[in-house]
Amino acid sequence: MSRFLVERTVGLPPAEVWRRLTDWPAHGAQVPLTRTTVLTAGPSGAGTRFSARTGLGRLAFEDPMEVVRFEPPEAGRPGVCRLVKHGRVVLGWAAFEVTGEGAGSRVRWTEELRLRGVPGLFDPVLAAAGRRVFGRALDGLLGN
Repeated sequence: MSRFLVERTVGLPPAEVWRRLTDWPAHGAQVPLTRTTVLTAGPSGAGTRFSARTGLGRLAFEDPMEVVRFEPPEAGRPGVCRLVKHGRVVLGWAAFEVTGEGAGSRVRWTEELRLRGVPGLFDPVLAAAGRRVFGRALDGLLGN
């Protein structure tokens, strides 16, 4: 599995950063050829399921995920969210942490993924691509 980390510091309060990062449909709008659909009702929390569909027509795949940890930031404590990927193509997990830093916030996004059928030899390439794609998505979500 390939693992990568993306970090950003922004001039937004932790609660606003958390709101933006847990707006699951907005994630799809930041990744080309991707649409994110929330599959469960109600506010986001542990147990929320959603799927990101990437590609065009028959050349698309689903990336279903479930939130397994959802702890919004509070005074003196960072917010932590962890997702598990349950797809046929994409497997692994993602986690982000939102910490107040000065007048703004710091975000640490860590992801570990595996593409079914892709040998581990390609993990460094997958990690580099992940850093680039998720870094751009994070910038878009945070307004950077």
